[in-house]
Amino acid sequence: MSAPETALAFVCQEQTLVGILHHSNSSAKVGVLVVVGGPQYRVGSHRQFVSLARTLANNGVPVFRFDCRGMGDSEGRFISFEAIGADIKAAIDEFMRQSHGLEQVVIWGLCDGASAACFYGAGDDRVNGLVLVNPWVRTEQGEAKAYIKHYYLSRILSRAFWQKVFSGQFDLTSSIKSLRNLLQRSAAKPSDEQQSSKRVDSQQDIALQAQALPERVFDGLRKFQGPVLLVISGRDLTAAEFLDAANQNKKRKRLLEAKQITRFDLPDADHTFSSQNWKKAVSEKTLEWLRSL
Repeated sequence: MSAPETALAFVCQEQTLVGILHHSNSSAKVGVLVVVGGPQYRVGSHRQFVSLARTLANNGVPVFRFDCRGMGDSEGRFISFEAIGADIKAAIDEFMRQSHGLEQVVIWGLCDGASAACFYGAGDDRVNGLVLVNPWVRTEQGEAKAYIKHYYLSRILSRAFWQKVFSGQFDLTSSIKSLRNLLQRSAAKPSDEQQSSKRVDSQQDIALQAQALPERVFDGLRKFQGPVLLVISGRDLTAAEFLDAANQNKKRKRLLEAKQITRFDLPDADHTFSSQNWKKAVSEKTLEWLRSL
């Protein structure tokens, strides 16, 4: 028998948010809050978040997935993943209010939802773990470098590419223009990176915004002292850019090698785990990791 589900409406800064609570069949002390990547809502691509929540709830872990302000069925205007701290707090408040015996929460975030989890996690004692799935650290320079490294190089080594070249189907002029543009973007100065996050909330801390997005994400991860599950797709530019950013300096590399961080790679998976097998693998790994806490 499947665990029951309840639709809930709750308030964040005078605006109504909507979420779905997946009750567990046990008196669990730890639950999972799903923070979606945007623009997205609580169901997820390929019903990913529904599938995840039902798997966890049917195995004794309550789950709450919700729409941030301006997303899905929730009121308000969506500003930025960098400004949803109040939404996450309101969702945790409601999750605990509705779940008898719940003491702590693990935040499960995909893409910029994972980045938002990094920003929020260290500031709330109720958060005892993070699941970060293909975290978003996009900058214009980082995207260009990742595209050159992970797309162009693999394309040159592919048989299909050379078949196009020798058959005359390859547009050399357009490809050269594209590559030149990427090389120019990849050579951008670090100061240019700081302006790359265009969706900005003017009320965010000025000192925080002085840093480039990758540094903010890694700083948040560094400050969080609880266990972390890092899930990486092998066929995803967002994940590749995150790993490239991690390898830029020794401090970040050591951070990802820390004992508190468990890494799970799915080499053939895309960004949203579009196949049934990939979705199942992520859900099962999440459940296994939760049971080890």
